[in-house]
Formats: sequence, C-alpha cells, structure tokens
Amino acid sequence: MISDNIKNIKERINAAKKQAGRENDVTLVAVTKTRSVEEIMQVIDSGVKDLGENRVQEFMEKYDKLPSDVRWHIIGTLQSNKVKYIIDKVYMIHSVDRNSLVDEIDRQAKLKGVNMNILLQVNVAREPQKHGYEADEVKDALLYCATKENITVRGIMMMAPAHIEESELEKFFTKTENIYSELMNFSAEYDNINIDTLSMGMTDDFESAVKCGSNTVRIGRALFI
Repeated sequence: MISDNIKNIKERINAAKKQAGRENDVTLVAVTKTRSVEEIMQVIDSGVKDLGENRVQEFMEKYDKLPSDVRWHIIGTLQSNKVKYIIDKVYMIHSVDRNSLVDEIDRQAKLKGVNMNILLQVNVAREPQKHGYEADEVKDALLYCATKENITVRGIMMMAPAHIEESELEKFFTKTENIYSELMNFSAEYDNINIDTLSMGMTDDFESAVKCGSNTVRIGRALFI
C-alpha cells in the first residue's frame, strides 16, 4: 500500500513538472510524524531515503531504530534548547525562523565539529499563527547567516495557507519562488551560502508547488492513506 502511494505521488510530481515544462529533480521528503518504525521502513524499502520529523522528541525515539543511511530533515518549529540533541544527527533543518535560532545552530554545530544545512522559513502570507521571516526580511536574514562559520544556507521553506483557491495558492508559491531566485545570486559571493533547495508543497498542494518551482516537497498523509 505505502509503495503504491509513493509510486502515485511520484507520478503526480512528474505530471506537474511536465505540465509546467520543468525538468529538474524534485526531492520527496516523507513526513513520518506519528508513524511507526514498521511503516517508516516500508517507506525506506520503497526507495525514499529523505525523512522529515516535526518534533525533536519523536525524532530521537526513532533515530536509532532506523537505518543510518537515511537523511533526516527537521521540518517543524524548533526550540533553541532542543538544537543540541539533533545537531549531529540530521541532514537539514527546514524551519529556521529567527536569528537567535541561527546563532544556536551555529554554536552547537561548532561544538560538535559539524556543518549544518539550513533553510530559512518564509511566512509569505504573513499568517500570524505561522512562524518565519517575512518576505522583506529574508535578504537581511541571509546576510546574517553569511557571518556564521558552521552553517550552510541551502534555500528557503514555506507553508502555504490552507483552504484557499488554487489561483491564490499559486500566487504565494510564485512569490516564494521569486524570493528563492533572488537569493541564488548570493551563492557565488559567500562560502556558506549555496542556494539549491526550495521546500514548498505538502499533501494537499504539492502539485501546485511543483508547477511553481518547488524542488522539495514534504508529504506525510498521502503516503499512509
């Protein structure tokens, strides 16, 4: 069942790419929140090695029970006091939403002798219940990150508003893609900026996200239905 769901999602991703005339690869991050080790192993056995967790505690409970060659992504709001637990275990943190968190990630990475890939979370729709930099703050946040030695900024992440018309949805995705494209200009100027990841799109909206330029989608529910 899970393998069939993954096949279906990949087919839908490819169809969205074709419709938009895009050829770049799209990474599927399987969101494993609340899922058992047995279910996650089915995802891995189906060829998906990028796994996303929202909560540090749940991630820690699963980490040692799953293969060491998976790439873990922290995609939920991250408290600064939890960074030390995951800093040498995850591949990327998607939800970097404030400069104080940048500071703590860099500090803990330095202590562990690692370099951490991060994405800046952008609240394009300015939703008060969601975290993230506003669109006009992202450039300054990127330049702040450029002063750090133990992080690499790989791009941006966003969460689209729920329950809106597709035309409105695509406006937010397109605005985010425009920000992403502007940030790519900084990749050649700073050693720790390598913009190549645009993380947007989840179960209910990933096809629209891919059409608008996303190259990383975070899908949970559709994998396990």
